Amino acid sequence: MHKYEISIFWSEEDGAFLAEAPALPGCMAHGESQETALANCQAAIDLWIATARDLGRLIPKPDSRRLGVAR
Repeated sequence: MHKYEISIFWSEEDGAFLAEAPALPGCMAHGESQETALANCQAAIDLWIATARDLGRLIPKPDSRRLGVAR
């Protein structure tokens, strides 16, 4: 599992929880629960990194100073 910050919030418009990894542009996922959104975002992070590697792009390092959970 990667150590990127993940923000999770409820989207009334989408009717789902959205989870995003701000350090990885465009890396988002959703789910019916916070737990599902988090798991889906962790899978999206894996895919984002694999794609960046395949394309020879830079992969931002996680910012461990901001790791934490807010509820």
